[in-house]
Amino acid sequence: MSPLFLFLAFVALLSALGVVFAKNPVHSVLFLILTFFALSGHYLLLNAQFLAAVNIIVYAGAIMVLFLFVIMFLNLNVDTEPHKPALAKIAAAVAGGSLLLIMVAAMKDVQPAGYDAATFNSQIGMVDKLGMVLYTQYLLPFELASVLFLVAMVGAVMLGKRELGERNF
Repeated sequence: MSPLFLFLAFVALLSALGVVFAKNPVHSVLFLILTFFALSGHYLLLNAQFLAAVNIIVYAGAIMVLFLFVIMFLNLNVDTEPHKPALAKIAAAVAGGSLLLIMVAAMKDVQPAGYDAATFNSQIGMVDKLGMVLYTQYLLPFELASVLFLVAMVGAVMLGKRELGERNF
């Protein structure tokens, strides 16, 4: 294992724990952004540049700005948030432990497979290869998704348009 992989794994695990245990929700979002950057580093190590770029642009960029906006809009703090009862904390611990048990049971018989150096294609995760497949083999679903996004944008504009005589507080 490379030292860069170990460093990125350490940063990802520490920042993921910071997301869970941070008292301030804004700090939790910032830890989540750091986690996304560490995962993008893992994507780069796996030679998947497109996934790394999409992870940074979409998740660490747009989605986290949306989360931060909602958290700041809700103005969550100690005064407005009621304390969680002990039963809720116990239920969360039981649910998390059950998930961990299921994950360990599912992964116990997995044998990690290596790669065959003779048939390994190092260019498989490159953006140009993905573009060739996307615009040849999957052209129709790609174009249908773009039409769907266009309809969603027009719908959002129509829903957000102000009617005559409408009052905004």
